[in-house]
Amino acid sequence: MPSPVPQEPGRPPRMRRSLGVKDGVAIAASSTAATTSLGIGMGSLAAYAGRQTPALLLLAFLPVFGIALSYARLNRTEPNCGSGYTWVGRSIGPWSGFLTGWVVLIGSVIFMAYTGAVTGSVVLQFLNKLGLHSLLGLRLDPSSTGISTAVGLIALVLVTVTAITGVRSATRLQMWLLIFEYAVLVVFCGYALYIGDQPFSLSWLNPFEIGSPQALAQGMVIAVFIYWGWDAAFSVNEETRNASDAARGGLIALVAMLGLFLIGAIAFQRVMSTGELIHNGPQALTFLGSTLAPEPWASLPLAALMCSAFASLQSSVIPTARGALAMARDRTLGPVWQRLHPRYGSPAVGTLVIMAMAALLAVLAVGIPKLNDMILTAVNSIGLTVALYYGLTALACAVRFRGSLRDGAVRAVRDVVVPAASALALFGLGGYLVWDYATMSDHFEASPDNGWFMLLLPALFLLLGLATAAWAKWVRRSPYFRTGRGTDADALTLPMDGDAGEPLPRPVES
Repeated sequence: MPSPVPQEPGRPPRMRRSLGVKDGVAIAASSTAATTSLGIGMGSLAAYAGRQTPALLLLAFLPVFGIALSYARLNRTEPNCGSGYTWVGRSIGPWSGFLTGWVVLIGSVIFMAYTGAVTGSVVLQFLNKLGLHSLLGLRLDPSSTGISTAVGLIALVLVTVTAITGVRSATRLQMWLLIFEYAVLVVFCGYALYIGDQPFSLSWLNPFEIGSPQALAQGMVIAVFIYWGWDAAFSVNEETRNASDAARGGLIALVAMLGLFLIGAIAFQRVMSTGELIHNGPQALTFLGSTLAPEPWASLPLAALMCSAFASLQSSVIPTARGALAMARDRTLGPVWQRLHPRYGSPAVGTLVIMAMAALLAVLAVGIPKLNDMILTAVNSIGLTVALYYGLTALACAVRFRGSLRDGAVRAVRDVVVPAASALALFGLGGYLVWDYATMSDHFEASPDNGWFMLLLPALFLLLGLATAAWAKWVRRSPYFRTGRGTDADALTLPMDGDAGEPLPRPVES
């Protein structure tokens, strides 16, 4: 049984420092969810990039890797569970910083709501494979949004409980799930590369053969979204023994994701035509398994997809609650978000609130008739906000370390040029898509292919964020909006080291 988190008289409970590099990799890799991304995302990418999907994934990696280097540089100077919210607020301004934290919070809640439905669909597919097609008179149809959402809500409750009982136990579970799903993924994709009847072409790696600038831009947003999640490792800084472990965990997971995505994308195209990829959509991985192997082996990719979906849900709850904790410490969000569990030291109440918000959104989303439409709507809406907060964080790195321009070419490139170029790439991509969405439709319709609808959702996120920021500034009178300084080692009670019982030293800026 876990012991209470050490604390001083009169102090609030502290978050326990017990995580290392392996835990950071588990959190980042689970949040990115390579198996889920491949299983449900390849059809969406193929709809825009065709056979150039591998090229699109490789191209999208470049700005994302630049963003990751920016995160690592900022984290080395100022480790904080608020990550981009804290860094952007201090380097650029509190309003930009708040919006960075806000879009992560709202985007993650939406992602969890829709991923819950996907998880439910995968569970139902697995039950169908086992021969269970109905229960208590209900038909267990994986394509039914209502039934999939109901099962997804059960999954959401389960992962929330494990997130509350401590990150350490959650990452142990995630590590075993990752080992299983990646073993299955590598074996099946490797076999597909060997026996696939679709001839490989080097043009698959050529982004210039993508049909149009619109297709390239939309595909890039989806590809950036597919990589989304590696930064979850930076949200557990205050539960990590060494801040550099969080950075290494995030970078290792991101590079591993590139390898898995490229192998998976090429393997899918060796077995399926572009039309088959688009037609199968979220069931592409299941189709791959049934094409390559007989039962029961054909069900292994589906089992891996189910593990990945569960791990992705769990690893989304963890960083989202900790980001909200950092905002609550600055009084930019209410005090409910910073209440820590007296035994586990986790932000338990905030975790429950996030779960409730995601569950409510999932229930409301039942009104969208097709699961594919739900996935595309979520991706199209969140992709722009992900590009926004990634770009702002990279820009914060360039602004904070602009003095490195005088310290030699290597430091200038690392600290300023790469972050600035990555930020501009994502801002340019987002700006182009805003223009494209605004001109692609002549009427409004609640559909994932309606440009006004795709713009409405992120616009509502930002407007609601600005209203919440205004409330925090003028009603809560948050000091964050007076100083632009987020919570850091000087402004909050840092977690205690689990072994020594002493606060860890604050890293020195280099």
